[in-house]
Amino acid sequence: MAIEKTVTTQHGIEVKNAYHRVEGVSVVGKDKISFRVRSSVDGVLPHFADADHQCAYTLDGENPIKQAYEHLKTLPEFSGATDC
Repeated sequence: MAIEKTVTTQHGIEVKNAYHRVEGVSVVGKDKISFRVRSSVDGVLPHFADADHQCAYTLDGENPIKQAYEHLKTLPEFSGATDC
């Protein structure tokens, strides 16, 4: 599971349909998850960016990984991202 979205790196290089994967999901208490997003050109090559995130977690909802992806899609930097 991952999402795709064209992004511009911190060095100003546009990466079309970059591959963004959630890794290292941890449930923090009963209502929060933390995770890392690694971005690469194609999901195979080394990543060009990674960032730590946290979001609300609903025990009755989808699995934590799915909830992490759904949260990412609400952020401006991942707005319009598609599942891949």
